[in-house]
Amino acid sequence: MKNILIIDDEEKLRSLLVRIIKSEGFDVFEAKDLKSGFKKLEQTDIDVVLCDVKLPDGNGVDFLQKVKETFPLVEVILLTAYGNITDGVQSMKNGAFDYIVKGDDNDKIIPLLYKAIEKVQLQKKIQQLEKRIGKKYSFDSIIGKSKAIEQIIDLAQKVAKTESTVLLTGETGTGKEVFAQAIHENSTRVGKSFVALNCSTFSKEILESELFGHKQGAFTGALKDKKGFIEEANGGTLFLDEIGEMPLELQAKLLRVLETNEYIPVGETTPKKSNFRLIAATNRDLKTESDNHNFRSDLYFRLNIFEINLPPLRERIKDIGLLTHFFCQTICRENQ
Repeated sequence: MKNILIIDDEEKLRSLLVRIIKSEGFDVFEAKDLKSGFKKLEQTDIDVVLCDVKLPDGNGVDFLQKVKETFPLVEVILLTAYGNITDGVQSMKNGAFDYIVKGDDNDKIIPLLYKAIEKVQLQKKIQQLEKRIGKKYSFDSIIGKSKAIEQIIDLAQKVAKTESTVLLTGETGTGKEVFAQAIHENSTRVGKSFVALNCSTFSKEILESELFGHKQGAFTGALKDKKGFIEEANGGTLFLDEIGEMPLELQAKLLRVLETNEYIPVGETTPKKSNFRLIAATNRDLKTESDNHNFRSDLYFRLNIFEINLPPLRERIKDIGLLTHFFCQTICRENQ
């Protein structure tokens, strides 16, 4: 059942709207002013508010802003006896679902309610999905009670809230991408893009295109403009896995991006900007690689601001039983 709140000081009109809306199967609540209307919102899980613009204790346009700030998933449809462009424009700026004139637009109310309810349901599903994803990639979801893993989780939690570049090191299979996602989900960039790219998967030319993007016609097969992972990560986090496999030429270009936040897509001449947080991972010893001139030392120092070395399972003997139980449950659930 979907809950509708009507706020209007005209009792006859309010009663009429209640009957019409109830006949559609909605649960309807009433209030004669903004104060009592807001109290209903605090007490009841309201989906959509139908609110008069002119009320004894205030203006519905201003009230709308307060509702959206406090209950962002609630949709508000404003009703007015005398529509004017100024109020209509301000209503939409404040987040109104719609702004209609009493009498003239009565036939629009029920269709608008259904559309508003549809939007509310979609927003709630998105919110639930975001919570599930956040839980999936939270530090609490990392399995392990050994001292080795608890120390690493503590380090990762501390750096997550900063804007620092993070270098995750350790053998293959130690959970570097799991930690990268957990750091992102617990950072100030949560809700923004988490973009992951494995640098060992592509040739130099394709990796450059994947990372920086390209312009149509930049090379054979470039049939249209393509956004790179750097652009996709703008505002969020870019995770570069196996960064030790990145060719030296591309390392120089990545270093420039980290220093200036500017990059140039393949085939372009004008720089673009992207503000992202970088988390890199490798199973190589980058210090040794840089000493042997296989990895740029200046990029290594830029990456190695905060290093987290993930321990292999042989150093987490206490966690083997927990991990076994988790994977057995997962496999049984997947195979019913």
